[in-house]
Amino acid sequence: MSGKSVEPTPQLLGDIRQLIEQSRQQLASTVNSALTLLYWHIGQRIRTEVLQGQRGGYGERIVSALARQLEAEYGRGFSEKNLRHMLRFAEAFPDEPTVSAARRQLSWTHLKALIYIADPLKRDFYLQMCQQEGWSTRTLQDRMDSQLFERTALSKQPAELIAQELATLRQTGEIQPALVLKDPYVLDFLGLQDRYVEKDLEDAILRELEGFLLELGAGFSFVARQKRIQLDQDDFYIDLLFYNRRLKRLVAIDLKLGDFKAEYKGQMELYLRWLAKHEQEPGEAPPLGIILCSGHKKREQIELLELDASGIHVAEYLTALPSKEVLQAKLHEAIALSRARLDHRSGDEV
Repeated sequence: MSGKSVEPTPQLLGDIRQLIEQSRQQLASTVNSALTLLYWHIGQRIRTEVLQGQRGGYGERIVSALARQLEAEYGRGFSEKNLRHMLRFAEAFPDEPTVSAARRQLSWTHLKALIYIADPLKRDFYLQMCQQEGWSTRTLQDRMDSQLFERTALSKQPAELIAQELATLRQTGEIQPALVLKDPYVLDFLGLQDRYVEKDLEDAILRELEGFLLELGAGFSFVARQKRIQLDQDDFYIDLLFYNRRLKRLVAIDLKLGDFKAEYKGQMELYLRWLAKHEQEPGEAPPLGIILCSGHKKREQIELLELDASGIHVAEYLTALPSKEVLQAKLHEAIALSRARLDHRSGDEV
């Protein structure tokens, strides 16, 4: 037997490294899942104790007392601050099946970001989207910071309809257009100056296509620019054409400078009917249209034209981040909407 040293082949070393990494990831996932359930059970137990204690300030004192003893025995993971996170976790998600489903896909960091959202429907929206789209904690925070929920078409619907759409998403995994379509779209990353024409906007979108797809939302892929349509020897062009794999339908985008005008409806309907006749594949849903306007939407005209029934969504777009005053106004509007929904739910439960 020779004493000559033997080096493992790169293939063997690579395979074993892969096995080690897979086991580490599985172990980390298992530990995270078990800890999440532990935190929920601790939160539930404290919640039960606090609810039973009718004396004023009892909850505050019992959490502090528990934290002193648990932190001494088990470390900083059971500090008073963390016990309060666990208590809030149990309050925000009182149903164990919901927690069991979430803990397999989401980290404790995800859940800590979700549990302090006061509006239950808004919280459920972000929970469902995290699970469906596999958002990282950074993506979740970015979406929350950009007020994604408030910008979806869904958030403008009555509370009952929002709850119904989210329940369908939870049960079937099917995303409806109202969950994907937004208003406004924030296109500050395009770097447009004050003066520009529609072609400048279109060029900028294609230059920054990745950012635009992210702003559009889940499942979009680019299909064509200036898609040519020929009817009766007349040429028409769709500014941008996308496909959404979650909605299983083509999405035509028409870019407009200025306020919405009623005649835009007829133009978009023509595009959608042509796409349905010539481009829609078997098994796909009818095409959708998005009219992006830099100006105001003219809500009364849009309602009278019943654009939703035609599969047309009108939205504003912002080429710069809103001013502090506008952001504050939007925030107050969102808070008022959330409070109205909460008041409505409370009234139903009485």
